[in-house]
Order: sequence, then C-alpha cells, then structure tokens
Amino acid sequence: MIVPFDQLPDNARVWIYQADRILNTEDVQTITEESNRFLEGWAAHGAALKSSFKILHNKFLIVSVDESFNQASGCSIDASVGLVKTLEQKLKLSFFNRSQVCFIINDEVFESTITEIKSLIQEGKINRKTLTFNNLVPTIKGLQEDWVVPAEDSWLKRYF
Repeated sequence: MIVPFDQLPDNARVWIYQADRILNTEDVQTITEESNRFLEGWAAHGAALKSSFKILHNKFLIVSVDESFNQASGCSIDASVGLVKTLEQKLKLSFFNRSQVCFIINDEVFESTITEIKSLIQEGKINRKTLTFNNLVPTIKGLQEDWVVPAEDSWLKRYF
C-alpha cells in the first residue's frame, strides 16, 4: 500500500540506497514505475505494508515503511532489496557500492571514493564543515535531522 512519503510518521523505517552515478530523467521514471509496482503489493506474511519511496538529489533512492501499521519481516525486507537489485540491472548502475562517499559542495552533490578523501582534505576541497550524507539513519526523523551532517560529525571525523 503506497502512501505519500510526507504522510509517513517520523518513526517510519527508511533504507537509503546511493546510486553510483547521477540519475537521469529516464532512470527516475524507471525507478518510479518499478517502485510503485513493487510497493503496491509489498507485504509481510500476507499483511500489506504502508510504504513509500523518494528520490533525492537524483542520487539517492529512499524506501520507507510505517511499521506502526504492519511490521516489515526479514522476507519482506529481502524482497525490497530484490527491487533495488532489479533496478541496478535495468539501469546498469550500483546502489550497493560502499566505496563511494557523497558530499554537498557549492549546493551540488559531489562524489568521491574513500581512498580519495585524504587528498581532497589536503587540497581543501573537503573540510570539517563540508556536508556529507549519513545513509545509515534508521527513520524518517533521522532522515530529516541527521542524514546531511558536517563531515566532523560523521565517521569522516577520523580524517581531521
């Protein structure tokens, strides 16, 4: 059961998938169609899940479920991962490349590899206050409050 993303409660669970490239118009259309189709029938042990998705910065796919309505099960979560893997194949991209880190620089998403971070800091392109994304936030409230944070408030603090 799909509901508008902004109608999900603060405690709704989220999964954030970061694409390894910027999504173009066709990508967004494919993701929208496939996600709508999947979420319309998404269920846990036969019980419909109240869910939604959002694409942000043409880079991140965010899937959410209101577990106060029905709890997502391990099998239903696996099914949602299956959706993302299907999208990867159709769009020829990866949502599971953990070696990529995104930042906001000059109001745009900038992506680098983990191995480039030290040199980007030395060059002054990234500093303590540079905004980065915490893709491990567990809820919509976390998405709103703790998803985009200064690098010094993230796991990147060890580089400063």
